[in-house]
Order: sequence, then C-alpha cells, then structure tokens
Amino acid sequence: MQQTGGAVDTEDRRRRRGRRNLVGLVLLVALLSGSVGGIVGTQLERNGGVGAVELPQAREESAGREPGSIAGIAAQALPSVVTLHVSGAASAGTGTGFALDGRGHILTNDHVVQPAGRDGKITVTFHSGDTAEATIVGRDSGYDLAVVRVKGVEGLAPLPLGNSENVRVGDPVVAIGAPFDLAGTVTTGIISARERPITAGGGQGDGSDVSYVDALQTDAPINPGNSGGPLLDADGRVIGINSAIRSAAGGGEAESGQAGSIGLGFAIPINQGKRVAEELINTGRATHPVIGITLDMDYAGDGARVGAEGSDGGPPVSTGGPGDQAGIKSGDVITKVDGQRVHSGEELIVKTRAHRPGDRLELTLERDGKEREVSLVLGSSGGD
Repeated sequence: MQQTGGAVDTEDRRRRRGRRNLVGLVLLVALLSGSVGGIVGTQLERNGGVGAVELPQAREESAGREPGSIAGIAAQALPSVVTLHVSGAASAGTGTGFALDGRGHILTNDHVVQPAGRDGKITVTFHSGDTAEATIVGRDSGYDLAVVRVKGVEGLAPLPLGNSENVRVGDPVVAIGAPFDLAGTVTTGIISARERPITAGGGQGDGSDVSYVDALQTDAPINPGNSGGPLLDADGRVIGINSAIRSAAGGGEAESGQAGSIGLGFAIPINQGKRVAEELINTGRATHPVIGITLDMDYAGDGARVGAEGSDGGPPVSTGGPGDQAGIKSGDVITKVDGQRVHSGEELIVKTRAHRPGDRLELTLERDGKEREVSLVLGSSGGD
C-alpha cells in the first residue's frame, strides 16, 4: 500500500516535542542574556559606569608666585635676558646675555660674540620674541666678557647686580639661558665651590684667546648656549655670568657642540664682571692687573716659577714694575697669593686677574730653598 500522508501524533509524542521546544527556548534566552551581560560588564569595567567619563582635576589657580620662589625669580628675570645669534664669515653661534641698563647695553661672554669678528652680524632676541641688531661696544678675551648694544629698544629693564663676595657654598642659585638655542630655559642648583681657578679657550693656538677666571662653581645645569647668561641668587640678583662647563669628555663648552652638563658649571663672579663691563662701556677696553713678571709655563713643579727671560726677549721681571720693586727675581717660585696656595702659573694668573689694578697683593715665594714674603701693588696693562 502507498502512504499518502504523515503519521498521526499520539498524545505522548506531542508532550515530548513540547518539552524539547521549551528547552530550546530556555537555551536561547540564556545565550542572549550572557552576551548582553558580557557587553554591559565590559563597558562597566572600562568606563566605571554606564554614563560619560569625567576625571577629577584641580581648579584653575592664580598664575602669580611668591617673589622668592624659583618661579617668582624666573618671572622677574626673564624679560631682562636675551638670546644672541652671532654669525661671521667663518662661523656662527648662539649665546645669552642680560641687560645692564636702560640704554641698551647687554653683557655676555667674549666667546659668544667672537664669531662676528669685524664684519659679522649680531641679532638679539628678547623674551617677547622681538628682535634687534646689536653692535659690539667692547670685548676682552682675557676675562671672556663683552658688551653689546641694541638701539631703538625701549623699556629694557636691567637685572639687579648682587655681590659675589657674599656668596657661600651651598647657596641656592638660578641659571637662565638658551641651551642648544632653547631660549628662556631656567635651571636651578647650588653654589658648589668658590674661587675655582679655571682656564678656557685656547682655540687660536697662540694663547691670545685664553681666559683666566677665579670662578663660581655650580651644579645648576648649564649647556652650550647658556654662555653669557646670568646666575642669580635667591633674591634674583646677578652673582655670576655663566661661561664654561666641564663635560663628560673632559672638554669645555667650546670644544664640542655635543658637550652636555654633568653638574660642573662655572660662572665669572659679578664683581669682576661689573668692573670689566664698566670699563668696556666707558673706554671700549678693559685693564688687566699685572705683577710685571714672565712665568715659565712649562714648569712642572708645585707653584709658579718666574722664567729666565721675558716673552719679548727682555728681562723676565719688568724693570721698575711691581715685581721688580718687590724684589722678585728670575727662578723664584711663587707658592701663595694672599695666603692661598697656587700650584701653577695658570693659577697665579687667575688669582691676579681676580683683583683690580692698584690692589695690594701679598706673595709667598721660594728662593734657594728658603721661603720669603713680599708685598706689592698691582700695576695695569691695557686689554686686547
């Protein structure tokens, strides 16, 4: 026989099929609930709630800072600090300077303006972003100081000058400059040492560009481009002119553009900077205090030995000069200046340059194995 239709369900088969449909519906609902729960849980975990995220933040505060704070000192000093871009026929460079008065005089390092030579260009950029051309008023490589002047600029406020004789090791300081041409950079540290005899320069080979500085040492980060910038005390007064660094490679700032700060920076004391700046502004030249002797710079012993002949072939002790009047002779070894030990000819020059012409100097020297004391009044020679 041929089947013409489906089998007829019994009551039992209808019940079993109904239970299967119910189980399938329950499983579907469970799966949907799990998926929705996973999505909602992820959002809750990610956002911390079902609403928009808003993070807590401090309210806006006054921009003013206490005058004695680092920020307060920086805010007061920055408008008086400038960046110098110097270019000449053979080289170019960047440095820093700061205003000395309202007439446009700016103090910086000699090695900053040196690339300009006689016919180069000096552009001064102020904290406001304005620029002006500058001319050299006077420069001195022996002190590594120079004064330039900008014209047509009004409202230039000078930085107050402190007294470097008051500085003590551990005093807090602030340095401002343009390291690697990053103008308006502020760093801070302490005075690490005083009266640190350093020499810098010497790139010309004949010694004419060597500077001798009885420097302030600081661990405030100073890098190429900081040269000529102010080193400020806790009252915002200039106590030094940032001039040199000791790099990890053992060289100075002028040696390599890649040299960086390792916490050994050196600044010319402002007392010396003030005197030299005044002379450069008033006369275009700076005077150097001299003893009137020629030193044997190849002497390897301890102290500074007077040479056998003068640099020009004449006597090593200038006739009628301060050294001659004090009885200094060729071969004498000077071991102390004002009671402070000197270990080389360079240190004697540094200690001498820290004084003014006309100052009295007390020297201790050795002759024929015997020690003696001499006193003299420093003479004067014109700067370069």
